[in-house]
Amino acid sequence: MRRLLQQTFVQFLCVMALAICWRPSHADAQAPRLAQPDNGQATTTAPDAARAGLPVNNDSNADSSGDDATDDDETVFPHTLTGRYWISGQANIVLQGYGAFKAEYSGPNSLTNWPQSATTHLLTLHTGYELSQSTEVFADIEDATGNGVGNAGGLAGYVNLDAVRLRDGEPAPYVSQWMLREIIPLTTEQGKEDRDELHLATSIPARRIEVRLGKMDLTDFFDVNTYGSDSNLQFLNWAIDDNGAYDVAANGRGYTDAVMVEYDDDSRSARFAEALMPKTPFGQFLDADLARSRAENLELEARGKHILHRDGVVRVLGFLNHAPMGSYRQANAEFLGGETTTPDVTATRREGRHRFGFGLNMEQELTSDIGVFGRLGWSDGHNEAFCYTEDDRTLQLGGIVKGGPWRRGSDRVGVAFVANGIVPEHQQYLALGGLGIMLGDGGLTYGSEKIVETFYTAHLWRGFSMSYDFQHVTNPGYNQARGPVAVSAVRFHTEF
Repeated sequence: MRRLLQQTFVQFLCVMALAICWRPSHADAQAPRLAQPDNGQATTTAPDAARAGLPVNNDSNADSSGDDATDDDETVFPHTLTGRYWISGQANIVLQGYGAFKAEYSGPNSLTNWPQSATTHLLTLHTGYELSQSTEVFADIEDATGNGVGNAGGLAGYVNLDAVRLRDGEPAPYVSQWMLREIIPLTTEQGKEDRDELHLATSIPARRIEVRLGKMDLTDFFDVNTYGSDSNLQFLNWAIDDNGAYDVAANGRGYTDAVMVEYDDDSRSARFAEALMPKTPFGQFLDADLARSRAENLELEARGKHILHRDGVVRVLGFLNHAPMGSYRQANAEFLGGETTTPDVTATRREGRHRFGFGLNMEQELTSDIGVFGRLGWSDGHNEAFCYTEDDRTLQLGGIVKGGPWRRGSDRVGVAFVANGIVPEHQQYLALGGLGIMLGDGGLTYGSEKIVETFYTAHLWRGFSMSYDFQHVTNPGYNQARGPVAVSAVRFHTEF
């Protein structure tokens, strides 16, 4: 434990020294607005802002030699503004570890309680081509290697979102996404949109319908949050970057085949997606039988300047998953009735079952350098979690500050708190010794899982950044008999 604390302290000092001593670039001195998202969605300088009604500064995207390429200090190479094609990529390396922690007992799916460390590597190549002003195609290649700490389980809010991409024995690299985007104008009035790996058109109808079809990560479009959706430059915990109660349809790597329809205007958006579910929980193969297995996702979004005359967004999400799920209540009853030697939710799987839930997602800019966010999540929880994590209730609050006040405009520091919970029949199932897709200590002394995460990301040079991240987890896996555990990480990230 002492060695881990020493390593953590040295890592923290190194990051802070780099942040303080590194000469600010021209872009850093300008202290760009925090409202520019880091999640690669869509906005002023990133994808989600245009949708979120955040300010767009197109002048900053043109270099002194012309308007064909960007002059973005947060990427290694400039990206074309006028060409039909798009090529970009990223590399995210996370070194994470923790010391020994108290555990009265452990089970097959427990977060292992001895000192350990692990590293994940996530490399992505994004490509796109603009077939016409209204039609775009995209294809991405990804390579995910390494291991997550604690056998990549034992927590509802796992400490490294990149670990969801890891699959033992699966080939790498692999095609992660491919999709078609069709823009249907509803007005002749045009608006501006910044180019990125999901949006190529720079001029789009102010009121429009968009259709996407193909293989995609639904969290690129649903439950997006400017301040809490990016594991590359912001938080690492997957119950902070996403709504933990949202059992988002996906295979074991986080992708699904889907069709999505979206309506957008100046202040509102509505999006609906029909997606495939995996054949088994966390399974790699998707079930193409829509009568048996599918997922409906609906989100409504409202944007405005109602607080402090600053940009704010509220999103309301609903989902309904259909799959041959197991029932916690039935598994408990069969065990207590002597029909099984241990509770086994997998033995109770039946067609025709579903899992549904709702989410509330909020973000608010307070100043040009400070933003806050929050999420609420609820799912019925009677049937097993199938795609994401074992979380039926979640509350999340957090904020991010950009480094403008200390002349480090591309740096950012953040803190967030999340509390997760599960329904009584799920609690009983784990207490009786049952195993889930993420949890299973062999017993349970129930308590809500509480996580505090903080980070500092220092922009080093064009497209290169380094972060220190710290997470404190109370009642890991909802178990008061285990923990708390403190997890530290150093992250290296490159955008090109």
